[in-house]
Amino acid sequence: MPENTQDRSGRVKLLLVDDEAGYVQVLAKRMARRNIEVTPALSGSEAIRVLRDGSFDVAVLDLKMEDMDGIEVLKIFKMMDPTMPVIMLTGHGSETAARQGIEFGAYDYLTKPCDLMELIHKIREACGKKG
Repeated sequence: MPENTQDRSGRVKLLLVDDEAGYVQVLAKRMARRNIEVTPALSGSEAIRVLRDGSFDVAVLDLKMEDMDGIEVLKIFKMMDPTMPVIMLTGHGSETAARQGIEFGAYDYLTKPCDLMELIHKIREACGKKG
């Protein structure tokens, strides 16, 4: 298993999974300015392919997507890389589902729309606890 890449370069490698392309684009640009290297995935199946080909310090995963349920993606992520922290994003008042994500190994969850600085703090906190 590759070591935490954040330790070597100082940049956090983030896998951002959300089917709202505009949201992903804006978030990726804003995070890049804060030393976070974002690899976007616009569906659950794309995220699984991306994780198969690379290694990440942390993933931010939307709970509600068109192709796959976020909980299902989380379960697969945890089989592929058990040490990678996953932060769930939830909207639509589905905190029950987000808590279910915690039961399946998610690091934490935030409600959309979330404050950028709160999300970045959560990402950095999760990276500090990896491994």
